[in-house]
Amino acid sequence: MRAIILAGFGGLDSLVYTDIPKPLPKDGEVVIQIKGFGINHAELHMRRGEWAEAAEVSGIECVGIVDACPGGEFPVGAKVAALMGGLGRTINGSYAEYTRVRAANVALIDSDLPWSVLAALPETFAVAWTCLFRNLDLKAGQTLVIRGATSSFGQAALKMAVTAGARVIATARSPQKFSMLEKLGATRVEVERTDLAAHIAEAKEIDAVLDLVGNSTILDSLDMLRRGGTACLAGWLGGLAPIADFNPLLRMASGVNLTFFGSFVFGTPGFPLSDVPLADIAGQVADGRLDAKPSRVFSFDQIHEAHRVMEAGEAGGKMVVVLD
Repeated sequence: MRAIILAGFGGLDSLVYTDIPKPLPKDGEVVIQIKGFGINHAELHMRRGEWAEAAEVSGIECVGIVDACPGGEFPVGAKVAALMGGLGRTINGSYAEYTRVRAANVALIDSDLPWSVLAALPETFAVAWTCLFRNLDLKAGQTLVIRGATSSFGQAALKMAVTAGARVIATARSPQKFSMLEKLGATRVEVERTDLAAHIAEAKEIDAVLDLVGNSTILDSLDMLRRGGTACLAGWLGGLAPIADFNPLLRMASGVNLTFFGSFVFGTPGFPLSDVPLADIAGQVADGRLDAKPSRVFSFDQIHEAHRVMEAGEAGGKMVVVLD
């Protein structure tokens, strides 16, 4: 089968097209004929050698058709989505015509939506849904701040929160992005800054914060919450540097909650991908209640251009690859 392998760590030329054996079916796992996959910053870090683990074939998510499933967890021919469970890190991922993944990391996604739209759902919308409705327990009428809302993850979370009836205040580094976020439903957009809690009008009245900027802002996010409010750390757009000299006694806000979510837990006990209502999300997209249209669609032969666009910060939203 055709695959894109990581021949070494470095630039775009590290991604090489070649033929490798099709994965053989194993009990407890699902072989998927890949129809599309999303492009993620995780794969950029893998290509550069910035993660401790990187499989020969990158790609942490995909949508496609069940080719084989010895354990019977999914019927052959069913439309499914797959996410993480070592994909692209410890086992060959989705930059190929076929992949094999644990059944716990697969979910049915029966839908007539085009593969390009379905490919935009697994990583971005599964993580956004989990952060909003599991970690933050977001309810209609609550006020949510999304820090780093211009990212594909942030945009998905913004759309889902607005659809659920929440009031969303979004942040962006550039005022040029304000109108885009307002069109997606943000009540207001603030310029991202490390001391936002001291400047936001709703300080100490915020119900929830989804912080995608990371360690540089999470303590500030806690400072803007009401008593009993929750901040969810789920992204590192501001870099991976740890919080320096963090003393909870001196710096932690009282009476608020801090939670974390990383998509690498999908498929582990307590976090089956089937817990995420991907089929319902696809239904909301099909009904027009939720917009999941990708910002860019590439063919399998355009992986270098896809990575170039991602690396240059020109994505403008979720980018996907569709296989013929």
